[in-house]
Amino acid sequence: MNVLTKVQNWGNHHHPKWLDYFRILLGLVLIWKGIAFASNLQAFTNMMKDAMLGVAVSISLMAHIIIVLHIIGGILIAIGSQTRLFCALNLPILIVAVFFVNLRADIFRPYAEFWVSCVVLIGLVCFLIEGNGVLSVEREKKTVV
Repeated sequence: MNVLTKVQNWGNHHHPKWLDYFRILLGLVLIWKGIAFASNLQAFTNMMKDAMLGVAVSISLMAHIIIVLHIIGGILIAIGSQTRLFCALNLPILIVAVFFVNLRADIFRPYAEFWVSCVVLIGLVCFLIEGNGVLSVEREKKTVV
């Protein structure tokens, strides 16, 4: 049995119910941030004005990938379907958000995005290990022998 399978089995058998509510909240926050990101594409348009064609296409592609992964991943994480997959797919986005984007801003100002990004990053790592939980679409049925 390899390490990944051992971690998945441990996560499936040691999952408190309050973590399911945190998973649902994490999914809703990802949906909210995806919608907020989509409604603020003007910032990316400003970045693309002075960029060369290849860089502009890359920026546009990354923006759309982030929006799709946040919204679809948030929905699936909230309902408990493919949780580990979409946590893994959203993890690089949040790592960049925490360490490269939000760290430049003043992290001690009220309502700083840095702390929301940190909590979401911790949640993604947690559910990458823990998995779906009891309150999910793909919950494991316990068999009685």
